[in-house]
Amino acid sequence: MSPFSFIKRPIQWLKNITKYKVTHSQAPNFAYDLCLRRLKSKDVGQLDLSSWEGAGNAAEPINPKVMMNFVETFSPCGFRWETFAPAYGLAEYTLLVSSKPKGTHPVFTCVDASAMEQDKVVEADPQQEKGTRVMASCRRLVCETNLAIVNPDTLTRCAEDEVGEIWVSDPSMAQGYWQREDATKETFQAYIKDTQEGPFLRTGDLGFFKDGELYITGRMKDLIIIRGTNHYPQDLEWTVQHLNPVFRSDYGAAFSVEVDGEEQLVVVQELERRSGELDFEQLLGDIRQEIAEEHEIQTYAIVLAKSGTVLKTASGKIQRRACRQNFLNGSINIAAVWSDNAEVMDKFAAG
Repeated sequence: MSPFSFIKRPIQWLKNITKYKVTHSQAPNFAYDLCLRRLKSKDVGQLDLSSWEGAGNAAEPINPKVMMNFVETFSPCGFRWETFAPAYGLAEYTLLVSSKPKGTHPVFTCVDASAMEQDKVVEADPQQEKGTRVMASCRRLVCETNLAIVNPDTLTRCAEDEVGEIWVSDPSMAQGYWQREDATKETFQAYIKDTQEGPFLRTGDLGFFKDGELYITGRMKDLIIIRGTNHYPQDLEWTVQHLNPVFRSDYGAAFSVEVDGEEQLVVVQELERRSGELDFEQLLGDIRQEIAEEHEIQTYAIVLAKSGTVLKTASGKIQRRACRQNFLNGSINIAAVWSDNAEVMDKFAAG
C-alpha cells in the first residue's frame, strides 16, 4: 500500500490486515492517529486485527496517547497491547537500534515536564496530568549495540538522570557518507572526550536511557530553546492539532525565529481541505491560549495555512526548516495569520 493511498484511505490499511491475516505491519505514529481520526462506526465491525503480532511504531516521536486510544478503539477488533512494538533506528546504522521483545507489553514512564525542559529526567506521578509528560520507551537495545547518552556541548557522558544526544556503535554501523569526508568524520567517527571511547555514530537525536529502556525526546536540530528552556516541537504541534478537527493532523510545524536578539515561537498549521466557513479569530485565540496554558510559553506568530502548504520529506517527516524559511520569506499560502508584530502582519497581507 503506497503512502499516498494510505493518506487517502487509512482504514484500508486495517482492512488489508484483516483480509490477508497480516502478522507484521509498521508505520509512524501519525498513521495510527490518522486511523483514529478517519474511523467510522461502521468500519469497526468489518475489522479483525487478531492476526496482527507486531505493529511497529517508529520513524518519528511516539505519542503514548495515540497508542492508548488505538488500543481502546480497536481492542474489540482483536488488537492487543502487546501487538504494539515501539522501536528506534536510522539508516546510517543499517536501521534497528532498539525494539520491543516479542510478546512483551509497551513500557511508559512519566516525567516532570519542567525538569525535562532543563534536560533533567525526574520521575513524576502519572495521575498528575498537568506539568508531566508520559513517554513511550523504544525498548531494549538489539544485538551488539553499544549506547552512550552524551552531552552534545561537552562531548562527555551524561548522568543517568540527564537528556543527551544518542550515540551508538556496533558492526552494523555504516562506514560513512559517500564522498563526504567531513560529514563522515563528524557523524561516524565521534569519540567521548574524557575517555576516548569510540568511534560512535552521532544520531542527532536526544533521549535518555533508564532501567535498560531507551527513550527518545526529539531531534537536536528541531529543539526550540526560548529563555533557556527547551521545548520539543512535536509536543507543541500535538497540542495545536488536537484543539479542533479543522486542523490537519501531522501537517503543522513549530519552530523559533530570532527577534531583536531573542528566540520567539512560531506555529504554522494547515487546515483540512473541506473546512467550510471558519471563525479564524477564535481559532487563533484558542491556539495562543492552549499553548500558554499547556507549555507556559507565549506565541510570537501563528499562521493558519491552506492545504498543501506544509512540506514533508519522502519518508513523511515535517520539513520544519523549510517551513521556517517560507515563514521568513512570507511565502506561505495563508488562510489567516496572527502576530503582535505589525511587520509580520504586513508581510503576509502584502503577499
